[in-house]
Amino acid sequence: MNAFIMPFLPELILLLGGLVIFVITLGDSLEKRARTAAITIALALLAASVLCFGQEAVLFDGAYRIDAFSQLLKLIISAGFLAIVILGGNLPDIRPAIKPEYHLFLTLSMTGLVMLVSCVDIITLVIALELSAFPLYFLVAMRREREGQRIQMESAIKYIMFGIAANGVMLFGFSYLYGLTGTTSLPEMMVKLQPVMHTPIAIVGLTLAFCGIFYKLAIFPFHFWTPDVYQGSSNETASLIASLPKVGGVAVLVRLASLASPDNTLIPILLSALAIVSMFYGNLIALAQKDLKRLLGFSGIAHAGYALVGFVAFNQAGFASALYYITGYMVMVIACFVVICRVSRDGSNVAISELAGLHRRSPLLALTLIVGLFALAGLPPFVGFMGKLGLLTTALARGHLALVIIAVLNAAIAIYYYLRVIREAVFGDDGGDQTPIVLDRSTQALCVLLIVAIIVLGVAPSPIINAISGSLAGLNLPLPPAAVY
Repeated sequence: MNAFIMPFLPELILLLGGLVIFVITLGDSLEKRARTAAITIALALLAASVLCFGQEAVLFDGAYRIDAFSQLLKLIISAGFLAIVILGGNLPDIRPAIKPEYHLFLTLSMTGLVMLVSCVDIITLVIALELSAFPLYFLVAMRREREGQRIQMESAIKYIMFGIAANGVMLFGFSYLYGLTGTTSLPEMMVKLQPVMHTPIAIVGLTLAFCGIFYKLAIFPFHFWTPDVYQGSSNETASLIASLPKVGGVAVLVRLASLASPDNTLIPILLSALAIVSMFYGNLIALAQKDLKRLLGFSGIAHAGYALVGFVAFNQAGFASALYYITGYMVMVIACFVVICRVSRDGSNVAISELAGLHRRSPLLALTLIVGLFALAGLPPFVGFMGKLGLLTTALARGHLALVIIAVLNAAIAIYYYLRVIREAVFGDDGGDQTPIVLDRSTQALCVLLIVAIIVLGVAPSPIINAISGSLAGLNLPLPPAAVY
């Protein structure tokens, strides 16, 4: 029994935690208790991910694989989950009566994400994708209504409609792959696809299967929901949507991309085209934005394009670079959202002009914002620079010179609008409003940890890159039968 429980401990903690919060939601005025439970679950999840690191097993007749790859990503996701819960604070833009339900849906979404990285079967993969996505639809709609404004409802509807469309296309692609191979198991599918991978139906099936993941990553043309959902949802919900699902999306994309043969030329061309369009679209439209969350939304589209550059290489180094980059992006964007959540007085959206004089009102928040935006811009010595360098190096090694040049050009465009935000925070005229922003100890600790993580991941990237590369070595390969439960 212990051999089964230990590998599955993070999932069990989330499932049990979801049940506890569900019981809390049955009472009245228990928002503080629900928040305490959410923090406890996040801490327990992080501890369990560390404790179970290195465990291996194949569960549910081979449909669910716990290995170095999934355990490493669970550790990353659990750290991000804890940061999101701390960042949420008292959820000022969520009505007190539904705050327990907010924490319940947040925990359920995390359960889906944690399960997602271990799924090696199409059926379990789709179930985990939906479990991680459906609670987010509710979280977007839970934002407190303002007089004459119900933008959160419009955003939730857009989010759901695009999600349904993308999932439908993805399932259609999976049906092609199943028809070709006669199996829903990804390891078996990888073996059976190799002889027919160059046929049109295999390429079309795999491309359509990518679409559900492109939606999670906000890759063009599945990006239209992104800026509206960021702007319409509460600051805390937007911070979640902008960070953790992208880590899960890249993890699944790695598993699906490994199904294609490395010498296939058509799929890399397709991914290159999507990366280029995503980078240009996101960066150019971000130049005109005045709302900070909307700017980060368009910026996220561009960064998803950067992540695709690693997949164009179609080798282990490229996949590792993409995973390293999206891990760094998670830390960078959470740092920016910490600032948004604390600058906003009542949970309302933050315009770039509202950051004026931030260095006087809260030096720590200003420093967090500067480090986060410098990292997103790809400046050394932060993680964004090393992430982009790794992506471009792997793409260049495979001969994609034009793609590398275009990515560098887009990075230069992005520097302009990031520096515009920093200029406002440091040199902007605050109109005499120098009211200090008081930070609680948990927020102070979170800011310091995020700054340290952004710098350390950039200065010393080898440990995390080596860990990711090592975890990819046995990707989609079955474990010995003795490990199956």
